Amino acid sequence: MSVRLFFRAIFKFLMGLVLVGLLLFLPAGTFAFRNAWILIGILFVPMFLAGLVMMAVNPGLLEKRLNAKEEEKEQKTVIALSGIMFLAAFIAAGLNHRFGWLEMPGWMVVSGVVLFLLAYAMYAEVLRENTYLSRTIEVQENQKVVDTGLYGIVRHPMYSSTLILFLSMGLVLSSPISFAILLMYIPIIVKRILNEEKVLAEGLEGYSEYMKKVKYRLVPLIW
Repeated sequence: MSVRLFFRAIFKFLMGLVLVGLLLFLPAGTFAFRNAWILIGILFVPMFLAGLVMMAVNPGLLEKRLNAKEEEKEQKTVIALSGIMFLAAFIAAGLNHRFGWLEMPGWMVVSGVVLFLLAYAMYAEVLRENTYLSRTIEVQENQKVVDTGLYGIVRHPMYSSTLILFLSMGLVLSSPISFAILLMYIPIIVKRILNEEKVLAEGLEGYSEYMKKVKYRLVPLIW
């Protein structure tokens, strides 16, 4: 295990934790924001455990997941739009709690927690199936097409899981406004997928054949 990788992972984890906390609690004007604490718990506890597992079992995959520097110009736009979306959604949730604008019923919050955890489990399975997963769009050395498991159902199961994760955040936060903002992830991820498939079809042997074999990109029977 690399000491440098360990401290880099811990630093990014803590920075993410602090940033999300600030974006939720500052607009709320209080730490007595139960839904924010629930989201932080179900987001960061599994993330920390997954990081420990990757560091012990596959540190190379962890390093890829920590690398967020995109080379593709189109993907830089996608990253920027995603950042704006999360800023707006979290701030809106905090303000919604402070001023009591709109709240969801408790069963929707519970449903959001369940969906979030199920999507996290799906995300973990994708990481197990595909050790080439990087946070950036690239073709890696000796990379091969993965077409088993979830990759035999849709071409981008990681994005399928993140779609559920992000939309369920609005439910967990009990904020219809945040949920509406997070719906913007749909056109954002569609843009990312179309560009990613172009890059992979051009640079990864066998990917064009895989696209013919697995018809759906994100959601079975829909797209």
